[in-house]
Amino acid sequence: MKKQELRKIYKQKRQTLSEDIIDDLSLQIANTLLDLPIWDFSYYHIFLSITEHKEINTDYILSILSGKDKHIIVSKSDFETRNMIHFLLTDATVIKKNTYNIPEPVDGIPIDNSLIEVVFIPLLAFDEKGHRVGYGKGFYDTFLSKCKPETIKIGLSFFEAEKEIKDIFENDVALDYCVTPNKIYAF
Repeated sequence: MKKQELRKIYKQKRQTLSEDIIDDLSLQIANTLLDLPIWDFSYYHIFLSITEHKEINTDYILSILSGKDKHIIVSKSDFETRNMIHFLLTDATVIKKNTYNIPEPVDGIPIDNSLIEVVFIPLLAFDEKGHRVGYGKGFYDTFLSKCKPETIKIGLSFFEAEKEIKDIFENDVALDYCVTPNKIYAF
């Protein structure tokens, strides 16, 4: 299937999920992440969930990262340049929703891409080769292309892999892993 078709299908699938189901599945994903060989690093980038889009609740992952005393990085999106500016998440970080309902840090301690070792990535769908479908704005492809090649890229999905995404572009950055409530996909 092509990306546009998958976006439509998976947005509809998400809309059928209740808050309780989202919380249960999100907790399962967070627990499954504990089985990955990623916990010896220091700098972890994570997205803050857009509840209106019924995204995975990343609060559980934030708790794990905090409990393991990791440096947590969150981003602010610049819609003019399609870049993300990264900040260290601290107790003093003020989070505010932007006009697209994306929770973002107002400001804070900037973090360079070169420090980021693990990235948790939101997505709508992914395939068995590690390609993903996001919202189509290219923010994560731009961001990931500026990270070190060895940065670990982990997609998080409520749903299992599609066989193949047909319209992959040259600039699309593939995942190293994708974690669902039931399975870890390694690519």
